[in-house]
Amino acid sequence: MITIKVIFDRRKTASRTREGYVEVRVTIDRVTKYISTGVRVYKNEWSTDRVVNRQDADVLNERLSIIYEKIYRYANEVVKQCKTFDTQSVKRMIWQQVEVSKEGPTLLDWIEKQIPLLDIGQGTRKRYYTLMNRLKEYAKLTRLEDVTVENISNFDSWLHQLDGGALSDSAVYNYHKCLKALLHRALTFDKINRNPYEVLKFKRGEKENVEYLTEEEMKAFERLLVPDGSMMAICRDLFIFQMYTGLAFGDMQSFDIRQYRKEGDTYRHTGERIKTGVAYVSQLLPPAVRIIEKYGGRLPKIDNADYNHNLKALGVIAGITIPLHSHLARHTFATYMLRNGAKIENVSRMLGHTNITQTQRYAKVLAQSVHDDFEKVAEKIKDKGQ
Repeated sequence: MITIKVIFDRRKTASRTREGYVEVRVTIDRVTKYISTGVRVYKNEWSTDRVVNRQDADVLNERLSIIYEKIYRYANEVVKQCKTFDTQSVKRMIWQQVEVSKEGPTLLDWIEKQIPLLDIGQGTRKRYYTLMNRLKEYAKLTRLEDVTVENISNFDSWLHQLDGGALSDSAVYNYHKCLKALLHRALTFDKINRNPYEVLKFKRGEKENVEYLTEEEMKAFERLLVPDGSMMAICRDLFIFQMYTGLAFGDMQSFDIRQYRKEGDTYRHTGERIKTGVAYVSQLLPPAVRIIEKYGGRLPKIDNADYNHNLKALGVIAGITIPLHSHLARHTFATYMLRNGAKIENVSRMLGHTNITQTQRYAKVLAQSVHDDFEKVAEKIKDKGQ
C-alpha cells in the first residue's frame, strides 16, 4: 500500500518569524520516507496543504504539485516492479539541475530582474541594490553555479576585509540577510539546487553603543517651532509619537486608533509587530494622545527615506548632536521608560522583543551613563586635591 502526502513543519518549529520545511511523506508497506521540496514558508503562509499569503504562492504551489506527481509516478513504478524505494534516486530526479551555459543569464542578471519584484519597502530595496553592487565588486559570485558554501563563506571574509575592515558584523550580516532571501527565491524557481545558507551561519552583530535622546533633548525636540502643516511639522509630530509609544516605523504607519480600547482617558492595545509578528503591549501616553487628537485619529503617511531626511534637519535645528532617524525614537522610548521606573520585563513587552536579552542592552547603556557620571565627579575631586 502506498500513501503520499505533502506535509508542512513535521518538526513543529515554524512560527510567524521562523520558516518551516514543506516535504513529501511517502509510506510504502509501513516504511516512511521524507523528501524535501526545497520550499520553506512561515506558519501563517501555510493552510490546508497549500502555500498562502505570499506573492509567489501560485509558483510555489505549482512546484509542489510537480514534485508530488514525480514522486507519485516513481513510487507506483517501484511497487509494480517490486523494487526498493530509493530516496536518493528520487532526490536526483527532482533536483537534477540543468547546467547553465556561460552565455546564459548570470547570477547578477537574475538578481537585477528579481529586486523590483520583491514585496519590500523602498528603503529595503535600496539595500538589495547595494548588495548587488558589492557582488559586482567581489566578481567571484557571477554565475548561478558559483553559489556554493565555499564561495559564500569567502564572500563573508571579503566583506570583513573591505575598506580595511570598516564594515561591522551588523553591516555584513545585513548583506547576508539580503543574499539569503534572494537565494531562497532562486531555489524556489529551480535556479539553484541548494541554498548554502541552510548550513552557513554568520554573526548578526550588535552596535556596542545604543544611541538615544536624554529627557532634556526630548523636550528640546518637542518645543521645536516649524510651520504648521509643513512636512517638517508632520515629521516632528510623528517622531514625538514614536518617542512616547516605542512603535517602529512600520507599526506606526499602520497605526489605527480603532484597534485601541478606550478606558476613560486611556488607550490600550495588544497587537503584533509587522516586521516580526511578535506580540507587544501598547498604551498611549499623553504626548502620543495629543498627536493622535491633532490628526483626528489617523497619522499621516510618509516615505521612510523622506522621514529620516527631515528628522536629521530637525535634530540640527533643535541643537541635538546625534543624527536623528526613526529607530532612534524607539531607543529613546526604551531608555525613557527604564529611567522612569518601568521594569525591564515590561519594557520588553512594550517593544515586542522576542526575548529580554534584546532589552537588556538599554539597561546596560543606562548603567554606563551612571558610571560616566561617577568618573566625572571622581575627576573633579582629584583636581581639587581632595
